[in-house]
Amino acid sequence: MRILVVEDDRKVATFIRRGLEEEGYAVDVLHDGAAAGEQAHCIEYDAAVLDLMLPGRSGFQVLRDIRAEKAELPVLILTAKSSLEERVTGLDSGADDYMVKPFALAELSARLRALLRRGKPRETRLNMADLEMDIARRTVTRGGRRIDLRPKEYALLEYLMRNSDRPVTRSLIIEHVWDIHFDSISNVVEVHINSLRHKIDREFSPPLIHTVRGVGYMLTDKPP
Repeated sequence: MRILVVEDDRKVATFIRRGLEEEGYAVDVLHDGAAAGEQAHCIEYDAAVLDLMLPGRSGFQVLRDIRAEKAELPVLILTAKSSLEERVTGLDSGADDYMVKPFALAELSARLRALLRRGKPRETRLNMADLEMDIARRTVTRGGRRIDLRPKEYALLEYLMRNSDRPVTRSLIIEHVWDIHFDSISNVVEVHINSLRHKIDREFSPPLIHTVRGVGYMLTDKPP
């Protein structure tokens, strides 16, 4: 899943990015409001974390831009503005949630998960043959055996499982699992695919991750 963070304090933005990336999210960060609305329109995000006091355009202006184009995008305001009036204004302006700084990353993450569940009903479990992913617990098993995955491996497998039985291109994988600063020339996608194959296919049958020549990859128990 891909999150847009609009935060002018670079230390705070880095803190949020690192924390969310550790949970397997792809995170794009902007430090001013000028391009935030346009970027939210052009790129498919699952949620946005938005500061109110931004250079270029205020958080309220960015929120209006987002709501004009993507009314369904979950938006969490994260700001130092803490009065009741400001909270009410933020929520009435179209925000789905409102958090005040200083904040705990664990709470921010939990609130994002709640918004994602509310905004787009999503399965709590994904299955392919004897491979199962428990989204709530962030666990993966195959044949009843627990498989430990690094955050990006988990995010990549989740994307493949949500698109099971259909091929996905390398570009789509990059778009949904890595952020806008990702070096598209890198072989990191191939490295992670090979790592997943080692973990979920090597000791099991049938193999589930397949290369679709000239297209990309597909998770299926029916070889293409």
